[in-house]
Amino acid sequence: MFRYIPLVLVLAACGTDQRYLIDPPQVAGSARVQVATLEVRDVSLPAYAEASEILVEGPDGGLSPIQNALWADDPVRAMTLAIAEQVAAGSSATVAPEPWPLQEDAQAEVTVTVAQLVAQADGTLRMTGQYALSSYDRIVRERIVPFSIAQPMRDNSPNAVAAATGAAISQLSADIIGSLAR
Repeated sequence: MFRYIPLVLVLAACGTDQRYLIDPPQVAGSARVQVATLEVRDVSLPAYAEASEILVEGPDGGLSPIQNALWADDPVRAMTLAIAEQVAAGSSATVAPEPWPLQEDAQAEVTVTVAQLVAQADGTLRMTGQYALSSYDRIVRERIVPFSIAQPMRDNSPNAVAAATGAAISQLSADIIGSLAR
């Protein structure tokens, strides 16, 4: 019986990671946009942001994982779904992530490329990059729009990083809605 105790202790030690959701705040309202349907392409993230570890910047500028803290979902999938849900909730469009699930193609698509997503040592989460709006039938003017979003964090805890990431996604989604409304 005692020979199983080390195995139990090893298994217990492996299960101590906490998982955190990217959960943007709820969007209020519904802006009229120029398209009825929109496909959100998979978000492109830098390699360090695709990892399951939640990273924070140290005083020397290096990125280090927060001990025992992981994202609850694959970051690309989580961000893509969050943007699709936010744009759908805040606009008149029917929105879905790729692959487009309906028989008829979406009228437009948005491709988000994140260049930087860092929980900075100064207590700010910074997300920069660009998004591209494209439309096969030219329903919307095709364009590439740069973004630079900064969200304050109360501290460098995983909860604070997750909340700031959600707020940044919400702000980006609002920017996308604004572009589609013009």
